[in-house]
Amino acid sequence: MSDSQSPLVEADRLATELAGPHPPTLLDVRWRLTGPSGRADHAAGHLPGAVFVDLDAELCGPPGPAGRHPLPEVAGLQAALRAAGVRTGGQVVVYDGGDGLAAARAWWTLRWAGHLPVRVLHGGWAAWLAAGLPTSTEPATPAPGDIVVAPGALPVIDADGAARLAGEAAGVLLDVRAAPRYRGEHEPVDPVAGHVPGAVNLPATRLVDAAGRYPAAEVLRDRLAAAGVVDGRTVGAYCGSGVTAAQAVLALHLAGRHDAALYVGSWSNWVADPARPVATGETPAG
Repeated sequence: MSDSQSPLVEADRLATELAGPHPPTLLDVRWRLTGPSGRADHAAGHLPGAVFVDLDAELCGPPGPAGRHPLPEVAGLQAALRAAGVRTGGQVVVYDGGDGLAAARAWWTLRWAGHLPVRVLHGGWAAWLAAGLPTSTEPATPAPGDIVVAPGALPVIDADGAARLAGEAAGVLLDVRAAPRYRGEHEPVDPVAGHVPGAVNLPATRLVDAAGRYPAAEVLRDRLAAAGVVDGRTVGAYCGSGVTAAQAVLALHLAGRHDAALYVGSWSNWVADPARPVATGETPAG
């Protein structure tokens, strides 16, 4: 898979590939922001041959000052992906329950880890079921993979980098949380409400719908341009903890911006340091 190929795959196309001579490795990353992991959902039914991978425990590091979903430790990530059967250069498809959040963060993590041939099942588990395709409750037993994690293949920024990007005329930092959280009117998770000074609000609901489906690239480009994402401007994205922002980075890739950086720690990291400034209210785009 090259960067020019879509990071999305439709359910019917995936079914054809799974029936072919070189089926992709399937990773089930169903996840909830609060509550139990998706492991029980996987046991109750999954795509045939899929292996469950825990977003919180295996694809992210432990929560702390670096954020609620920080970068994973390299050796642990490599071990988890090898146990799931991920092989060097082998096709991987990730899917979640359907909103696309966990799948996008899994896609981003594998790409960041240097594994290029990874795609997201467009619409996830819900789309697979809607297409009437077969499911299984049998545990998968993949042959061990041999992936070598080489971190840094996708750009990341830390708090200092986010502050610089938000303050540069040639840069735009997207805050993809809901508008009331950005404005500082409501904060359901983190201890401080508001946004990084200079960041532009572009809620993720403008980039992907509730069913985890993305609009056409031209539509994405128009919506991003309205937020100031145009040629010649460096772009980064953040959310509450780096999951929804990974979905925004996927949308940016679909729109042709393969250089978009993820502020992995996001707001949960920003507010961990009380010395960092916090803005509230509206900030105009552009």
